[in-house]
Amino acid sequence: MTMLLAIESSCDETACAVVKDGCDILSNIVSSQINVHTRYGGVVPEVASRIHVENISTVVTEALEQAGVTMDDIDAVAYTQGPGLIGSLHVGVQAAKAIAWAYHKPLLPLNHMTGHIYANRFVTELTYPLMALVISGGHTELVWMESDWDFKVIGTTRDDAIGEAYDKVARVLGLGYPGGPKIDKIAREGGPHYKLPTPKTDTPYDFSFSGLKTAVLQMIQREEKKGEEINVADAAYCFQETALQSMVKKTMAAVKEYRPSMLVLAGGVAANSRLRELMEENMKAYPGTRLVIPPLSCCTDNAAMIGAAGYIAYRHGLFGEFDAAADPGMLMPGEEY
Repeated sequence: MTMLLAIESSCDETACAVVKDGCDILSNIVSSQINVHTRYGGVVPEVASRIHVENISTVVTEALEQAGVTMDDIDAVAYTQGPGLIGSLHVGVQAAKAIAWAYHKPLLPLNHMTGHIYANRFVTELTYPLMALVISGGHTELVWMESDWDFKVIGTTRDDAIGEAYDKVARVLGLGYPGGPKIDKIAREGGPHYKLPTPKTDTPYDFSFSGLKTAVLQMIQREEKKGEEINVADAAYCFQETALQSMVKKTMAAVKEYRPSMLVLAGGVAANSRLRELMEENMKAYPGTRLVIPPLSCCTDNAAMIGAAGYIAYRHGLFGEFDAAADPGMLMPGEEY
């Protein structure tokens, strides 16, 4: 049995969890700052880091109490080293090192995105080779894993990440922050009234969403010039369908070429209801590949996913040093610039 204390603070959630054997969540405490950042239309880094300082001790205490354990029961401290906001990451890194130093526990520094991938272990044991579609506010990547803890990024965004595009489009449509859930909800009421160009790249598995975001803005401006009021639900529907269909098409092409045993969704945008529908529909053409979608509670940032990835790192002996610093531009293990 391996018991990990896990800490996550890469953006605007202060989180701590206790995870046993990488798949048994004993506690998963998340203190969200969304109500604060909604006022500003997005995450304000300086504000986020200050709130992390206020919350970190409380979430660690609550995680241990809810799990019914003490630090004597913990085998190692896992934490997010990067990528993310430098100030936010720094709070979690320092907390993890302080706890590990005080209680003589080893450290497990982790890449935030590996946590999103391994969150799928809360659904089922992962089988390899595996393809992961990692989609969030800061990332849009296709990751190929021939074996456990073996990462190869075969596709990434050339500009905006999918979650970032959702937030920007929601802003121009007057829907507010966070954009993902708001567009997902209102698009259900819309229809194919408008047309937007399909994003294109010169490589088969890379993504691009900046042009699509600009096309939405231009579409709104055209309607205004004609004296027409934009139908927000229809615009949201059109944007979402165009973005998701493009992303799913590239993912299916990768599945067709690589023939993975399993395809997993990972990251905050994996909570999108329309994306889940599209993936389930399209994966019927590939019965040899099992589709795994994490529960909604494990899509957005949380510490349990860091515990899941930390367990694999623990098994591989990937321990860290106490002089390690937060790394806001941290790459996936094995990834190169």
